[in-house]
Amino acid sequence: MSTPDLLYTEAEDDLRAAVRSLLTDRCPPAAVLSEAESGRAHDPALWRSLGTEMGTAGLLVPDKLGGQGATAREAAVVMEELGRAVAPVPYLTSAVVAVGAVLGCDTGEAAVARLLGALAEGRTIGALAVPAATTPGATAPAATVRVDGDGTLSGRITHVAGAAGADVLLVPADGPDGYGLYAVETTEASVSVEPLTSLDLTRPLAAVTLTGAPARRLADADRARAAVVRALLTGAGLLASEQLGVAEWCLTETVRHTKERHQFGRPVGSFQALKHRMAALYLELVSARATARHAADALAADSPDVPVAVAVAQAYCGQVAVHAAEECVQLHGGIGMTWEHPAHLYLKRAKSAEILLGTPGRHRQALADLVDLPTPTG
Repeated sequence: MSTPDLLYTEAEDDLRAAVRSLLTDRCPPAAVLSEAESGRAHDPALWRSLGTEMGTAGLLVPDKLGGQGATAREAAVVMEELGRAVAPVPYLTSAVVAVGAVLGCDTGEAAVARLLGALAEGRTIGALAVPAATTPGATAPAATVRVDGDGTLSGRITHVAGAAGADVLLVPADGPDGYGLYAVETTEASVSVEPLTSLDLTRPLAAVTLTGAPARRLADADRARAAVVRALLTGAGLLASEQLGVAEWCLTETVRHTKERHQFGRPVGSFQALKHRMAALYLELVSARATARHAADALAADSPDVPVAVAVAQAYCGQVAVHAAEECVQLHGGIGMTWEHPAHLYLKRAKSAEILLGTPGRHRQALADLVDLPTPTG
């Protein structure tokens, strides 16, 4: 077993600087608020700059298949910065989860390679059509879509993250030939993507209904199941880095505000009670960074410890992000409760991400099973 490398490399720091510079310029809080009210699934101009022009959409794709040939460590750095900006882009759902699912298929097949190349370039946006709260596990989630006799797909999947605004859906389905993973174009008339009212307007959910939808079979049986499991694990592992970014912004902004806000002739941040709260939050943040980096490093190294590392990261980072966002809102006082201040965007992202790809409680249960820890009874 290799020792995890939790430190950032020079290349990762350079990538962080580039992504942060873009988001600072193109995705300030006012722009995020405006985009949240626009009714669009994401900001297409920002996604084009981030995913296509910077090439981040293809970080996880080998260069011989049209990507950047990087690893989950670099993708985790991007996720951290997207969390710091609550950026309304489909990076997690398309460049991480959808790409991860396609990578699990036979990339030697022309159709699979074309789809992977399009996703890597960012010109095609994909989404894995499973409920957003699906927890990664040893087996793939059961399909709610069936394969009809003519090879088309019919069924309904609810609360799919990234489906609104996606060009192609990766749909697990059961049929005469068993379990399989299929690609469905959202432009087909037989495909309905109905946006749902979600807490986090920067990461919308949708209900997907297929009624005899034409589909391309990407993988069958065991390969399809393995591809879906790996995609969900990768998504959950890198989501921890986004949650870390959310928590970092909340703590930094809270410290800044409490240094500038004065009461009784002194900064409110100098009051002992507030200092203790922010110090405790900082310690939580340091631990969250360690668990998120461990998950990213395990994914990058394809370590056998991936399931455990991901379960630990998700069991911890989700709660830290929510705690940091709640403290940010509360310690800003009245202004933290307003729509104009971005604190509510971070609280909503933290709360929605805490459920996305499994709640902390579900991940703790998964961790107990992985390390053979009996569940308390009585």
